[in-house]
Amino acid sequence: MGDIKNLYDNDAIEKIKGLVKSADICLFTTDLSTVPLVTRPMSTQHVDDEGALWFLSERSSDKNRDIEKDKRVQLFYFNKSNSEYLSIYGNAEISTDKDKIKELWTPIAKAWFTEGVDDPGISIIKVKTIEAYYWDTKNNKMVAMLKILAGSIIGKTMDDGIEGKIKMASR
Repeated sequence: MGDIKNLYDNDAIEKIKGLVKSADICLFTTDLSTVPLVTRPMSTQHVDDEGALWFLSERSSDKNRDIEKDKRVQLFYFNKSNSEYLSIYGNAEISTDKDKIKELWTPIAKAWFTEGVDDPGISIIKVKTIEAYYWDTKNNKMVAMLKILAGSIIGKTMDDGIEGKIKMASR
């Protein structure tokens, strides 16, 4: 069993920023009351200083319709190469603020929004983090892999993991 290290406020926000930056793509889950869960890959455009995550989305998409019915979402980030994992639970809101779209815009977004920042189908999803949970390693991947290998040889767990809850203060 690895170490437990719960994070709060600014430490929590910095952890989210770091893990999201290294993973970038998440599985964005809406309609949390259904089984199976409704999940699709999404690229995170930005994590702000409040710990909110920002995405560009098609206005008429199923995810936008799901959010209009139920704002609760869950985001799952995986960075297998560095053994980092993050699960974020939060509330989503949809906006069409043109200034924010311009701020979040990247050239790759044109693959989905062919008319650029003025595409009439573009919207923004902002996810306000309520709580999150992370798993990563204390050391780099090489040290973690060597500990796993050594543990398998000697038959003893040499866990290099660290995990914990990420709690956000009411803002």
